[in-house]
Amino acid sequence: MKVLLTQTIERTGIVGEVLEVSDGFARNFLLPKGLAVQPTEGNIKRLEAAKKEYEAKLKQLREQKEKLVQTLQGVEVTLIRNANDEGHLFGSVSRRDIAEELQKAGHTVEADDVKLDEPLRRIDTYTVTVALAADLKADVKVWVVREKKEGEAATTQKQGGEEEAAVEATEA
Repeated sequence: MKVLLTQTIERTGIVGEVLEVSDGFARNFLLPKGLAVQPTEGNIKRLEAAKKEYEAKLKQLREQKEKLVQTLQGVEVTLIRNANDEGHLFGSVSRRDIAEELQKAGHTVEADDVKLDEPLRRIDTYTVTVALAADLKADVKVWVVREKKEGEAATTQKQGGEEEAAVEATEA
């Protein structure tokens, strides 16, 4: 059955497009929900403007993604995690963790854009691909580092305090 889409439906088509779909899909889903209508001349002309508007929106979105890919090239993020002495993480670093860290850095990246074969489970440096579209990809360097232990943190704080005291003494 031929239908004219009144809204964009993911994996089916965009608004204003005439498609050949199965009779059951049209009668049971598209037509009752108002997602499609019969492809008459009047309906096609009415939805032509909506189709042009949607295509312009897609073009603008594409340009934004291209700019984002350029800004992502060479970006490095550091994730601090607990790990044992051999470098195995207690837990793992997932796509969502990397996306959140990129968002903190000011990049609009979703977890689905980060491509990982499997979660990161070791202290190491990784190159992770961020794919915003099939042909728009950027490589991001991800540093997974060990969280400092209590003894290490105390000595670091002590050294920092001594430096501040020395600076204050020279100023006085």
